[in-house]
Order: sequence, then structure tokens, then C-alpha cells
Amino acid sequence: MRISGDWLARPATQRLCAALAEAGHRALFVGGCVRNALLGRPVSDIDLATDAVPAAVSALASAAGFKVVPTGIDHGTVTVIAGGVPHEVTTFRRDVETFGRHAVVAFSTDVAEDAARRDFTMNALYAEASGAVIDPLGGLPDLIARRVRFVGDPIRRIEEDYLRILRFFRFHAIYGAPDEGLDAEGLAACAARAEGVAQLSRERVGAEMRKLLAADDPAPSVAAMECAGVLAEVLPGAEARALPVLVHLEAGRAPDWLLRLASLGGAEVADRLRLSRADGAALARLREAALAGAPPAEQGYRLGARLGAGAVLLRAALTETPPPAGWEAAVERGATARFPVAAADLMPALTGPALGARLRALEERWIASDFRLDRAALLD
Repeated sequence: MRISGDWLARPATQRLCAALAEAGHRALFVGGCVRNALLGRPVSDIDLATDAVPAAVSALASAAGFKVVPTGIDHGTVTVIAGGVPHEVTTFRRDVETFGRHAVVAFSTDVAEDAARRDFTMNALYAEASGAVIDPLGGLPDLIARRVRFVGDPIRRIEEDYLRILRFFRFHAIYGAPDEGLDAEGLAACAARAEGVAQLSRERVGAEMRKLLAADDPAPSVAAMECAGVLAEVLPGAEARALPVLVHLEAGRAPDWLLRLASLGGAEVADRLRLSRADGAALARLREAALAGAPPAEQGYRLGARLGAGAVLLRAALTETPPPAGWEAAVERGATARFPVAAADLMPALTGPALGARLRALEERWIASDFRLDRAALLD
């Protein structure tokens, strides 16, 4: 089996591979670029594995005219900028000892040893510069079946890095077969080691959850997370019940990870996932507006078109009822409405707190009229 693609045929990329090969070393594409090429998905990051040690990679790449950045020398990785594109080149490795997120590794010349330390079988696929696929662990059938399966013993893989629990659910959401459940052995291992999620930094957990919720349909994976006790470790009090309803209601719209996160609920979500201040504020506004249940036009006026539409859909998902007829147009109408009264219209008769209170009262009256009252009617 062979892979192909513009990224693979790029002259600079081929020259980098040739520079290693001509010095007697192997240069193999690995991981996501091979996986995605086989699945016909876009390739963004280019990773290479080699039996050359980092010093040799740096010397050969520099001699070939490429810029070399020592991004992870301790782990055997250098980044080679070839044709303006970063290529992460990592020496084959084998684990000597692991400590959760940290591992003592030794360089290797055996691609099978390198494959054995990877997380999932679909990520343990390699390809020559020609595109010929190398499958040291027999992971190709798993990829073809779109089955996310840990390499070797799932418990051991998880204990090497507890982030792999969250990656297991994310990879199923993105790459797994929609009509198939999660790998039973992997799911059981995630449930057995769910408490290990607490060892991870909140930034890394937040980044992983964002990627998961941005999948086309993360609902089955999140439901499995809940059943395995993983969701409770990530977001205490969160529930997956409304998510599949929301995904259904979103049909035809771009996936919105923040809206989907809002459907889960939970305590201290923004802090636990280390959301930005803007995302945390938007999350709180979505939940509050959805639970308040104002009409769609008012949601659009108060929140803007995007968040207003989200609040309408979120309420429908949480209450398991369809959104009101014509809600999209109503949200847009509210988002473009402009309150017709200004402070100057009430001055000098009113000033200070009295002025602010009167403006708020008039605005509430105008909203209650479905934005129909004009300036004259409001000031009458």
C-alpha cells in the first residue's frame, strides 16, 4: 500500500529524505501525516522518524541547505525547515522508564521498537519517501476499520501518559467508525485509570476537550466518557445527555465547541479547562441565557447573532424541545435592532442614577414590545 499527496511530493521534503538516505539512514514519515493520507484527510503536520541521532540529522540537514531548530534535543527531536515547511525529525526511540508524562528513553535503530512506544495502532504507521507504507505492529487493519486501539497493553500505555485517556475518546470521535462502539479493552482501561486525569495540567486537558468537542459528532465519545467515569474527573457535575440533541439541532451549521461545552454543564468549567477570559465569559452567558429562556429576538439583541443563536439551540437541547418556528430570523432581527432612545433624549430633566434607571426601563419596555415601539412612542 502507498500514500500520496502534494505534501509528500514537495521537492524540499524529498530532498530532506534523500539527505538522510544518502548518508545510510532511514527517513520514514510517521503518525498523523501517514494516518490522514491513508484516510484521505488533510495533512498539516509532517513528522519523520529516523535511525540517525539528532546531531547527525542536524549536520545532514544543514549541509543540504535547510534551517535546523533544536526543538527537543533531549527527546531526540529537531525541527528542519525545508521549503518553508517545518518537519519534525525524531530519532527512533524505546522507553527505558516512564513516569506518567515523563519518560526516560534511549535511541534505537529499530522501527518496531519505535512503533511499540506509540499510543494507538493507527498512529504506529510509517511510510518511505516513495509513499510505501510500513506497518510494524499490524495497525493498518485497525485504521481501515477505523478502530481506535491502544498499542500493546492499554493500562501500560495509559500509565505512561494519562492524557492518552482523553486522546482515546477524541480519536474515536474524529477517526472512529460512527456505527461502531469504542474498543472495549481500551474503554475498560480508561475507566480503570480515570483518576489519573487529575495528574494532568488543566491547560492540556482544556486543549484536548476543545479538540474533542470540535469533532463532527462528539456525542458518542462523550457519552462513553461519562459511562467510564472520565467526564466526572474532567468536569464534576457535567452530563452528556443534552449533547446528542444539540448536535442534531446544529445540522448544517459549523461545529461550535464552546456551545457544546455549555451543554455539558458542570462546576468551575472555565477554571478546570483553563479557558481564556473571553471564552469563559461567553460560556457563562450562554448557560445563563439558555436557562432564562428569553425569546429568540431578545437573545439576539442581548448576545449578538452567534451567541444568541447558540442560546436558542442550547435551550432546545437542554429542554429536549424544538426551537420556536422562525427562530433564526428572529435572532438576526434582534441582533440588528438598535435602541431608539439616547440619554440626550431624557436630559436635562433626568441625570445621574435616575437617568440610567429610566433608560433601562425604556429599553426593557422596547424589548417587551418585540422592538416595535419607536422613539416617539417610548418618550410619550
